[in-house]
Amino acid sequence: MEEKKKVVALLSGGLDSRLAVKMMQKQGFDVTAVAIKTPFCDFDCGRGCGFEIRETADMLGVDLKTVYLGDEYIEMLKHPKHGFGSGMNPCIDCRAMMFKAGKEVMEDIGAEFIISGEVLGQRPMSQHGPALRTIEKEAGLEGKIVRPLSAALLPPTEPEARGLIKRESLGMIRGRSRKEQLKLAKDFGFENPPNAGGGCLLTDPAFAVRAKDLFGHVETPTTNDIDLLKIGRHFRFDSKTKLIVGRNKDENEMLQALALDGDVLLETKDHVGPVSLLRGDDSGKNLKLSASITLRYSDAPKNATGFVVIQKKDAKSVLSLFPAAESEYLQYRI
Repeated sequence: MEEKKKVVALLSGGLDSRLAVKMMQKQGFDVTAVAIKTPFCDFDCGRGCGFEIRETADMLGVDLKTVYLGDEYIEMLKHPKHGFGSGMNPCIDCRAMMFKAGKEVMEDIGAEFIISGEVLGQRPMSQHGPALRTIEKEAGLEGKIVRPLSAALLPPTEPEARGLIKRESLGMIRGRSRKEQLKLAKDFGFENPPNAGGGCLLTDPAFAVRAKDLFGHVETPTTNDIDLLKIGRHFRFDSKTKLIVGRNKDENEMLQALALDGDVLLETKDHVGPVSLLRGDDSGKNLKLSASITLRYSDAPKNATGFVVIQKKDAKSVLSLFPAAESEYLQYRI
């Protein structure tokens, strides 16, 4: 038997990328899936999209390779060549990086081309004609990216010119409606089809504000800095100093786990309340303000003094003070 030709699929875990894989399998291709993790997705947060992608790959019967874009992604985010979307989302540069990662896998396994579940006109910044062409060029994949759901509406690709795929087997889906995808999912026998996958925190307005604050004050943020953005209430005291206050038990534990040697952890002594992390200048004023804010978000009485335990490395101390009034801390809230 003739060996099946190979293709690489960018797999997000959502419906569109699943459909793209099935369309290529239907045309007889051996599909290898690539999942891309960045510091700004919920890839491995509990049963987040990372878990779903692994389940999806098993369901589709495809090999799965995971690629992590870490420091290079953060560096790109400082000055994305093609700018940001409505939040702090560098969609064109981001997609180009993902396709470059897919290209490496494509070349490594000897695949013919790359596919994705992108739909023409579905996302305003990165899924219109000029943006799709820019992404291909930046990734060094001109003519080698096939978007099966919309490919019949797009210019012919190299695989089509070579006769590897047939235009009559490609989709003509356009826009944000999910009607055609749901119909196709039913044809393929998908039960309880998921929504769009690949959620990016940078498109969330509240998260984008925190990210802009971080990149505005830290020249090269670390993945630890990024992980802190995902949890708690954030307060900016000065250019070097911020406070993160946990909102629940899970966040309290995460703040303790993310604390670095130079950080200060604060926790109320006699009442149920948050763990807070102070990073930066922990001199008297900032330390007292952090302690009073921590006390404010605890169950301690708001009109009486309380005790806050201060810990830096192995050194512990206790502050006695009143909870902060709103007028004292709201101006620092990010």
